[in-house]
Amino acid sequence: MEETRYCLCCGEKVPFNTIERHDKREVTCAYCGFTLDVEQLHSLQDAGNAGYALVTDDSKFTRMLIEDLIKEKGFSSAVLSFENGFELVSSYSKLIAEKKAIKIAVIDISMPVMDGLTAARAMRVLEVQNGVEKVPVVFFSAVKADQSLREQMESLSPANYINKGSDPDPGKLIERVEYLLTYLIDKYGSPA
Repeated sequence: MEETRYCLCCGEKVPFNTIERHDKREVTCAYCGFTLDVEQLHSLQDAGNAGYALVTDDSKFTRMLIEDLIKEKGFSSAVLSFENGFELVSSYSKLIAEKKAIKIAVIDISMPVMDGLTAARAMRVLEVQNGVEKVPVVFFSAVKADQSLREQMESLSPANYINKGSDPDPGKLIERVEYLLTYLIDKYGSPA
């Protein structure tokens, strides 16, 4: 009998395909191609007592900048990065199940597959369901912080917003990422 998984898009149990790329194994619906799960191929490096830093942004360049600075400044030695909110929520669920410490989640708002606000809401649901402490979320995005965004952030508390700007100059982005890291260290403690 063929193995199946439930597909949200199709609304039923479906056969699936497995694709390995980069350091991840993606499980996709054989009918519509919807991503059903994303698994790390290599074991997660231990975060110790400091906790993981989770970085989610659809720009590989931005993810690498944030990840490198988090490690360089000693905020956390264990950084997991994700291309979209779905990958974040999938891994977050696994980290909670494994009772791993998570220090912070840095999330872009505008991403494909699942945006940052939806991912943060899913994280809050997982925290309530599992009775774990809420992880601080910092939205690092070029989306304008209007009244609607501020209200959503209140409902996702503890959540903060830092604008990453829209200047295409990499130097400007590096300055914003350094500002982000200074903010994280000031708000959530000295390097681990």
